[in-house]
Amino acid sequence: MAAIEFLKMHGLGNDFVVLDARRRALALTAQAARRIADRRLGVGCDQVILVQPPKNTLADVSVRFLNADGGEAGACGNGSRCVASLIMGEKKSDHVVLETAAGLLDCERAEGAIAVDMGPARLDWRDIPLKEPRDTLHLDIAAGPLKDPVAVGMGNPHAVFFVADADAVDLATLGPRIENHPLFPERTNVEVAQILSPTEIRLSVWERGAGITLACGSGACATLVAASRRGLAGRRANLRLDGGTLAVEWLPDNHVLLKGPVATSFSGTLDTSLLEGA
Repeated sequence: MAAIEFLKMHGLGNDFVVLDARRRALALTAQAARRIADRRLGVGCDQVILVQPPKNTLADVSVRFLNADGGEAGACGNGSRCVASLIMGEKKSDHVVLETAAGLLDCERAEGAIAVDMGPARLDWRDIPLKEPRDTLHLDIAAGPLKDPVAVGMGNPHAVFFVADADAVDLATLGPRIENHPLFPERTNVEVAQILSPTEIRLSVWERGAGITLACGSGACATLVAASRRGLAGRRANLRLDGGTLAVEWLPDNHVLLKGPVATSFSGTLDTSLLEGA
């Protein structure tokens, strides 16, 4: 098998290895994704993204997201924005539609950034999903100083905790405890949010299957929705993450719009042993 070309991209440091399987089918296993994502033995990334021909005629491409641990994610905001930027460049267009496990995502170029409609916020316990019926606005779970989170589904599950000082939380220790809480049958992403003003939120994220990330698009969306539901913020805010700032708006139709920059770091070729899991 010939070597496989890839692009290394990121959205505010949330980084991805992008593989184009539109003209050459690639069987990307969980083991292969783990090897590619390994920062010592592979390329290194938070997620591996596979771009494929769409099944839906309304979409420009189909996209799969595999976390660094090999698990598949239904949604990835920053990854979607990176792929959208690529396809916009190919089409010489400011609008593309991505087909994902979470549904069709409309993406646009806006004010020098890439915006993606992440679809509706999912607020019912079944749609997040939770193991059993719970009040998603106030979950009775805790780990150390983290307590009383809001559960939000953005095509993937999120538990959003509000704290006085996000930077003081030991997320490396507490994140995996919440991620693997039995209430979440598919595990969960963990957000630690500090309200700076009704339009500005400081955010740290433990990403399911990847760990602490510099930025998380779906996590920023879930946090804005959670803050708005709690009356802590309006329906539009800037989310300040370790890698930079994302703009999020919770629209009247319940869809959540995410906007921010993307960048290409480098391109290269993968040794076939990474894909074969050798």
